[in-house]
Amino acid sequence: MPSPGEILDGLTYIANTWSEVAVAWHFAIGGLLAALISGWRPTKRQFILIAALPLVSVSIFAWLTKNPFNGVLFALGAGALVAVGATLPASAVRRASHPLALVGFATVAFGWVYPHFLQSGSAVRYLYAAPIGLVPCPTLAVVVGLALLAGGLESRAWSIMLAVFALFYGLFGTLRLGVYLDIGLIVGATALFVVGIRMGRVNQTATSSRVRSVASQR
Repeated sequence: MPSPGEILDGLTYIANTWSEVAVAWHFAIGGLLAALISGWRPTKRQFILIAALPLVSVSIFAWLTKNPFNGVLFALGAGALVAVGATLPASAVRRASHPLALVGFATVAFGWVYPHFLQSGSAVRYLYAAPIGLVPCPTLAVVVGLALLAGGLESRAWSIMLAVFALFYGLFGTLRLGVYLDIGLIVGATALFVVGIRMGRVNQTATSSRVRSVASQR
């Protein structure tokens, strides 16, 4: 594995060489948020395909800069999330509760203005060119934030899978690369992980209630 310095240099190169791609991703994600706020509700499968695209983008640029570690993991991560999503019902995404939505918006905002790697003479540039779709942590922050806004898609498996993937990169960035800013990603991923765990408990409780109801009718 490359040294931390080599990894950071590679991510810095990606963020600054292809900053126009990050700008395009800001427009795309901004349009998605505007559509969701205005009331558009995609199906869960559509939402998962949309959420996987920034991960595929990170994989592509990792391969272009000869970083097979990120290239493979993000390709596999996107594929696994889509595969799990294909098993979900074709129902519309439901809006998260207000507290969870606030955490979701905060996590998206963190990724949106991620002030690292991009060498900018103006702080304003982070508002539209932070390396979303180019480097792992800001991209995962945005995807995790969107998942929180959608209430984890009411899928325990999908939520926990994405949360663990994001936690890995958040911890790697913080502990291995010394990018302590990635604590923001850890917080968002932890929130999604908790959502997934609680979702499983709720489903178990509901199942138990149905079993008791059937038994009582007999």
